[in-house]
Amino acid sequence: MQGSERASRARALGVGGEDMAAAWYSARGYEVVARNWRCREGELDLVVRYGRVFVFCEVKTRSSDAFGAPVEAITRAKQVRLRHLAARWLEDEAPVQARQIRFDVASVLAGVLEVMEGAF
Repeated sequence: MQGSERASRARALGVGGEDMAAAWYSARGYEVVARNWRCREGELDLVVRYGRVFVFCEVKTRSSDAFGAPVEAITRAKQVRLRHLAARWLEDEAPVQARQIRFDVASVLAGVLEVMEGAF
């Protein structure tokens, strides 16, 4: 498999995982307000809200656990970066002032979704 084909498969896998996570939140009454929000400092995979509660969800998708569980990819440095990105998003994009924020991790392994609410 060539590099561009491998990258395309990885993107499709990631998009599928994000679709599963977005559907999971929607089924629970959350509104998806941003997907793949980008700024110079990085990207937020999924921002959802329930009233004035905003949830920033990092989605990690793997086809197997050969390189570890998806959630293991959320290092301390990644958590810090996500907190900074969330603050930036809230300042620049939030439609209302947040009453509460939460950081979740959606882990998709071989097509099975697990959402860790309040992961960090």
